[in-house]
Amino acid sequence: MCALYGWLDCGKKLPHRLLKKLTQALANAAEERGTDAAGISYVKNGHVTIYKRPKPAHKIRFNIPDRTTAVMGHTRLATQGDKENNCNNHPFYGKADKSFAFAHNGVLYNDTALSKAYNLPKTKIETDSYVAVQLIEKYGSLDFDSLRNMAEDVMGNFVFTILDENNTLYFVKGNNPLYLIYFERFGLYVYASTKSIMDKALKIVGLHSDNPTIIKVCEGDIISINVNGEIDSSCFTPENYSFFIPKRTCCNLDWYDWEGDSDYCGYTDEEELLLDMCNCYGIDEDDVLLLLDYGYTAMEIEDMFMDNDLLRSFVQEVKQSSFYDDFT
Repeated sequence: MCALYGWLDCGKKLPHRLLKKLTQALANAAEERGTDAAGISYVKNGHVTIYKRPKPAHKIRFNIPDRTTAVMGHTRLATQGDKENNCNNHPFYGKADKSFAFAHNGVLYNDTALSKAYNLPKTKIETDSYVAVQLIEKYGSLDFDSLRNMAEDVMGNFVFTILDENNTLYFVKGNNPLYLIYFERFGLYVYASTKSIMDKALKIVGLHSDNPTIIKVCEGDIISINVNGEIDSSCFTPENYSFFIPKRTCCNLDWYDWEGDSDYCGYTDEEELLLDMCNCYGIDEDDVLLLLDYGYTAMEIEDMFMDNDLLRSFVQEVKQSSFYDDFT
């Protein structure tokens, strides 16, 4: 569980001070989905710049240069890769036919298999997300074709955001949440993982009273917004999550057929303990099972036990996704 957030200012009507405040407000609000690390990326003098730290967003001061056109941000709840090793935190730097920054909300389950299949170079980065950066680099270009290939190669839960050196912002929408809006009178695009993050941030900067256009982004969509605010789109074929579940630690195979694999060995001891705790917290065991099969870790769900409203909001997001339609 992490959060994505950012903006693209094609109208050049808003003062730098407000955009700077918007960046910090989005980052702080996004802490509801991760406090282990936070970071942003932007383009300065034609170069992709990344600033990230293993701290909660509210403890970081995000200073963006004057005349910044776009910001792409991330708050992290670490699931793979030590947050103290800052290279494990988002955004990541990549280089294909152009340089870019990359951020991911979700979990990828076949990163090791892809690294072997494509003979990807060894790296100090331990995060599963980074394999997507390496795939784009392997394809040699950052465009709809490479993003489509990458999205169809990876297995897991995701929304990817990419900011290139030309200030073009890309969204690759898997089955995780994304909320994108456009303020026409300002020429300003703003996005966040959830509407609640967006609402908190806009209220802080005083944009909550405006009536922006909601841009619907569906699972399987690939969208680009260039420096002039022009939108282009493509698509990919989403993975059919109803037939696969991630490996459990007591098994050796990477993936299992939900309906046909007699060797499936159930949940780990940690997950079984989590299910035993449900009654103590007044939580529906079916909701926990749904979150586990969607891809959340036992540690992530245990954190949700401290806030029933938060847990219910994540369950609701899963139930509104295509994963739930297939699962049921």
